[in-house]
Amino acid sequence: MSMVFSNAASLQDSEGKSLGVTDWLQIDQDRINTFADATGDHQWIHVDTEKAKDGPFGATVAHGYLTLSLVNYFLPELMTVENLVMGVNYGCDRIRFPAPVVVGSNIRGAGEITRVETLPNGAVQVVVRVTVEIEGSERPACVVDTISRYTFASND
Repeated sequence: MSMVFSNAASLQDSEGKSLGVTDWLQIDQDRINTFADATGDHQWIHVDTEKAKDGPFGATVAHGYLTLSLVNYFLPELMTVENLVMGVNYGCDRIRFPAPVVVGSNIRGAGEITRVETLPNGAVQVVVRVTVEIEGSERPACVVDTISRYTFASND
């Protein structure tokens, strides 16, 4: 269930707190192929199911950037920010891909608010560390610090 934040103070009070985890999402070959088509990255470890059987992972694997892009899928399940004039994705820091996502794997996002800053214009910058977990794996697929900026309609 998504944590709801309706003002800057509620975000500031949550610095250092867990946002919990999302539901599991299965990574199928269709999703991998669609991402390959969208990005032009048709490397055999992603799209050639026959050749990949004899490859280093025993099957095709999701692109690292596909896994990273799914952080945007997980974030609304982790947190909702209401009462906004505007919210923008400002960027990412410290992106790592510790383990591959083999086709058929289930992944989910685990979130933590690691830093909240008030900006000179009154907006709030929030860093959320999202760890993309792989079901049954000790190592995560991706760890990324996302940076978002929120301007609230009021400070109530």
